[in-house]
Order: sequence, then structure tokens, then C-alpha cells
Amino acid sequence: MEKSRRKFLKNAAMACSVITIVPSHFVFAKKEAKNQKGELIRSGSVVPSEKVNLACCGIGNQGGSDINIMYNTGLCNIVALCDTDMGAAHTLNQIKKFPDVPRYRDFRRMFDEMANGIDAVLIGTPDHSHFPITMLALSLGKPVYVEKPLARTFNEIELMMKAAKKYGVVTQMGNQGHSESNYFQFKAWTEAGIIKDVTAITAHMNGGRRWHKFDVNMTRLPDSEPIPETLDWDTWLMAVQHHDYNKDFINGQWRCWYDFGMGALGDWGAHIIDTAHEFLNLGLPFEINPIKLEGHNPFFFPMASTILFRFPERDGMPPCDITWYDGVNNIPEVPEGYGVSELDPNIPPTSVGKIQPSKLNPGKIIYSKDLIFKGGSHGQTLSIIPEEKAKEMEHLLPEVPESTSNHWANFLKAVKGEEKVRSPFEVAGPLSQIFCLGVLAQKLNARLEFDRKKKIITNNRLANELLVGAPPRKGWEEFYKL
Repeated sequence: MEKSRRKFLKNAAMACSVITIVPSHFVFAKKEAKNQKGELIRSGSVVPSEKVNLACCGIGNQGGSDINIMYNTGLCNIVALCDTDMGAAHTLNQIKKFPDVPRYRDFRRMFDEMANGIDAVLIGTPDHSHFPITMLALSLGKPVYVEKPLARTFNEIELMMKAAKKYGVVTQMGNQGHSESNYFQFKAWTEAGIIKDVTAITAHMNGGRRWHKFDVNMTRLPDSEPIPETLDWDTWLMAVQHHDYNKDFINGQWRCWYDFGMGALGDWGAHIIDTAHEFLNLGLPFEINPIKLEGHNPFFFPMASTILFRFPERDGMPPCDITWYDGVNNIPEVPEGYGVSELDPNIPPTSVGKIQPSKLNPGKIIYSKDLIFKGGSHGQTLSIIPEEKAKEMEHLLPEVPESTSNHWANFLKAVKGEEKVRSPFEVAGPLSQIFCLGVLAQKLNARLEFDRKKKIITNNRLANELLVGAPPRKGWEEFYKL
């Protein structure tokens, strides 16, 4: 089987002609894809009048939410469901909702059998598994919607950006706020000169996190436990070096560990600093400094982090610092006249439920030469503070256009050629790479100097090696060559 898969990866265009011997523990799919009405779905290119044939990788938790929203746009057919655990409670809802759709536990087999019947791919799997699925989909010319952050290592994101350019397909990262009010407001206010000469940004996410219950004195990974019968643990691991199964590695718990997830920064950074990063043309930082790491541990993320990211002068804009705060009690100072810390009721629920109000709700404070702006996360809009200054500026504020589509519809319409995606890899990639640099600083508890042109860390040899990360597990090397 591995031989045939290697042949498939090297000859992606002929994927469907490769004969494979499939172990019995895989969930076998029907040979012909059908839509929700049971009708056979025609393969081939998408035209504006047709629906997008969407394959879904990761069908529980966030992935399941994405599927529902995509389907409810009315712009797509769900033609394949893929998840490494097709018998878990969190995947059963989608299986019941789409009972006649082919199911797989291995994305490689899905593409082996169905590549010609897939127009686009939704990837809502854990952070460590984004890269292999995305690279294979791109190499087959399939547009991809990938949850944030794009991948777990700086180099994986670099390869994903290059592949997106090489194969010339539509890409979108799942930071929903990029299709909501904050995106259009930030763009309009920047173009009108309301937001200008920004020198500092405070970004904060102070809610409780899963690893806050862990023992900071942990000296090894959790003990091995029996693998659930329904779970394909080997495929779940993807390219990551072997780990014995433990329930604390799956179902959202993966976000706690450096080996699998990206912590609070990777989870929330894209919802808080995405518009500032794009419209202030920040690019990559030249310095990453973990000013405070409370409860540092080599296996999982700190109980609290304060990380300084420094960006140089660019395109006539002054140097800018972003200071990131996470941890329940690691609350940044707020300026006079800040007012109430609102929690946007439109923030979608996470895999553990709705976000609960905290001492300072997720958001940012943007300091420019003349003005201070307060904002939340996702699509929550900015306001000028203090209130007296906001009233003084009211007559100068430009009209902000409304969004023509939500983030999921924007992707599907882009696949159909009707719109341009708002968070393509060329925009979302560097943003995600900032998170990778921040996570390296957290893991090593070290200040890092970064060469923006050469894309290397110049003052820490280990950190520079970790831009690439550990070698992929045997059998997964080909994904890094696509």
C-alpha cells in the first residue's frame, strides 16, 4: 500500500488509476458520489451556475461547524466525508446528516478514489494535520479552505504558499472575521487615513485554556492508553513522529501540546490581529521576545504569556510593536477612557462551547500618533477612544461597505469565479508564520532575532532549525516534495 501511495504522490495527475490494497480497518466508500438528494454528481470544472462539489476533511467540532455553514450557503454539494474517527460522538452528527455521502478515515484513499469528483476541499482538522492534506489537494489542483492557523511550522506554511502559487488554485484560511464588519471597516478607515501612523498594538486573549489544568512540573508526555476501536491513530498522527495514544491528545486537547497545536496565539491570533497585519502591511517581525512566560514547560504551552513582536518601518509607515497577552490573570493595561470591555455575541462557539466573559474580553488596542482604537475579535468593529474623541471624529469617518458574503460563501463563490477570496494563503501565510515564531519563543523561552529577507533566525541555532521542525515520520516525506 505504501508503494502505491508513493506512486500516487509522485504522479498526482494519474491518482485515480493507481491500484491500492486497502486494510480492512478503513471505512470503504461508494464508488460513485451522490448529492443530498441521492443524485449522481457530475465531475469536472465548476461554472457559476453549478454547485461546488466539496470534500470535507475533519467532520467534528470546528470541522463539523464549517461543514454546516458551507452547506447552508446553498453553494455546495457535500460529496465526501473524511475523519480519522468515524465512530466518535463528535462525528456522528455529520454522518447522520449526510448518510449517503462516501466516508473515509484516510484522506489519501479519498483522493485515490474520488479526485475527479471533487471540486474543492474543506480542511477542519487539528493544526498538525493541515499540511499533508492541503499539499495533496493543491497538487491535484483542488481549491482549499483551511482552518487557522495554516500549519504548525514556519516551513510548512512556506511550502503551502509556494504550492498555492505553483498550482494556481483558490485558497482561503478560516479566520471568519476577514469577511465581516471589522475587515471592511479597517480597510475603509486605513484608506481614508483615519488609521495611520500606528506604532503599537496590544492584543489579548485572557480566557481559560485547556492546559491551565495541567501540572506545570510535567516531565514526560502522558502514559499510553488503549486506542479506541473507531480511531485510525496512525493516520491521525500524520507526519508527526510517533506518539502513543492518549485521550489528552485528541478532541481539542491537541491544541495544548507543542507537538500538535499552536496554543492560544495560534488559536486566537488570527481573529484579533489579522486586519491590522494585512492593512498595515506588517509582514514578518524582526524580533520576537517572550517578556513573560508563567509556568513554562517543554511539552505544553505556558499558563500565561506576554510576547513582544517588533516590526520595522515599511512603506512610509513607522515601526510597530505588537504585544500579545494570554493567561487568565495576565491582563494588559488599558488606556484612559477605554470604557467597557464588550464580548461580541457573534463570536462562534468553540469545541468546548461559547466563549465566557473574562476580566478583559478578547481583542486589541491600537495606538497611532493621533488616535487610539479599541477593538474586539473576529468581525467586531473598532471604536475610537475616549468617547469624546470619537464624537469629534464622527464627521470624518468614511462609509463602510457591507460584506457581500460570509467567509465560507466567499470561498465557494471564489471557486465558482464570482468573487475574490479575502484571506488567501499569500495574506494568511505570513500572519500564520508570525504565530509560528511566537510559539518558538514560547517553547524555547528565548528572545529571537529574525532576518525578514532570508527568513532565518540569526541568534539561536536551535530555533532556526525548528523553523523546519522535526523530520516527517517515515512514509510522509513525499508531502514535503509536492
